[in-house]
Amino acid sequence: ANMNQTIEDLKSRRSIRKFKDEQISDEDLKTILETGTYAPTGRGAQSPKIVVIQNQDTIKELSAWNRSFFPMKMPEDMDPFYGGKTLLIVLADSEIPTWKEDGASVLAVLVNAAHAVGVGSCWIHRAYDEFSSEKGKELLKEWGIPERYEGIGHVVLGYPDMEAPEPLPRKEDYIHYVD
Repeated sequence: ANMNQTIEDLKSRRSIRKFKDEQISDEDLKTILETGTYAPTGRGAQSPKIVVIQNQDTIKELSAWNRSFFPMKMPEDMDPFYGGKTLLIVLADSEIPTWKEDGASVLAVLVNAAHAVGVGSCWIHRAYDEFSSEKGKELLKEWGIPERYEGIGHVVLGYPDMEAPEPLPRKEDYIHYVD
């Protein structure tokens, strides 16, 4: 069966946790970001913002910060961003009723767009905790983003330096038909 390329990409995307030591191309980044702006949002309100960070020192700093919110104690040398060369942070305007869903929608589109252009990605959590903290509010101010924006998630990007893992079997009761 000749499967539509979009369907194929959506089904073959995996979280990548090991990246090559090279920055992704500007062209790939631009494609991924632009695609993210087309994610479905409630009433088309486009409540999210995508923050793009490629400065490696800033990414290291934010990695340590993210690690500090991990529920279990994470080893100091553990990088929750897995050495990804580009970090995207999705925030959303909390004054818009669908902000959480909108942000999650953008994150899902970003990781799938990355896969479609051959860029590895991983969706990383704990952004809500980060940006509800004092340091988070300071960062928003520093970045010129209104304080009402809340953290939804991060996407790390890089060229994969690992085989894509096999998918877990889909659970039996994933789809539930009702008469």
